[in-house]
Amino acid sequence: MSVYSTTIGLRFGDFDLYGHVNSVTYFSYLETARVKVFYTLFEELTRKGILLLVRKAECDYLLPILPALEEIIVTIEILRLGTTSFTLGYRLHDQAGTTYATGQTLMVTFDSKSGQPVTVPDEIRKMA
Repeated sequence: MSVYSTTIGLRFGDFDLYGHVNSVTYFSYLETARVKVFYTLFEELTRKGILLLVRKAECDYLLPILPALEEIIVTIEILRLGTTSFTLGYRLHDQAGTTYATGQTLMVTFDSKSGQPVTVPDEIRKMA
C-alpha cells in the first residue's frame, strides 16, 4: 500500500481564541494535503473529466495543535477500495511522530461529462 506525506505550514489565522488550531482548520489541512497529492498523481484523470469528490469527511481530534508547532505533516493512504468509491485515511503529525489527529474521507469517482459515478480508475487501484 502506498503512503504519501506532505508538509503544511501553520498560519496565524489557523488559531482560535483558545490558542490552538481551530477544529474546522483540521479539515482544511486534510483538503490541502489531498489536493497536493491528487494534483501530482491524477492530473491526467482531471483532464479526462474524472473528478474525485468527497462524499463524507470525519476527523478524530487527539491533541491540540499549538503555536509552537510551525508545520504539520499530513500522511495519506488508501484504506478501502470500492466499485465507485474509496476511503482515504489521514494522520496529522509532527516530525517527532506525535499524532494530533486522524481522519478519513470517502471519495467518489465521478464523470463530469455523464454526471454519474464511475468505476475507480486503475491509477487509484494501483496505489492501494
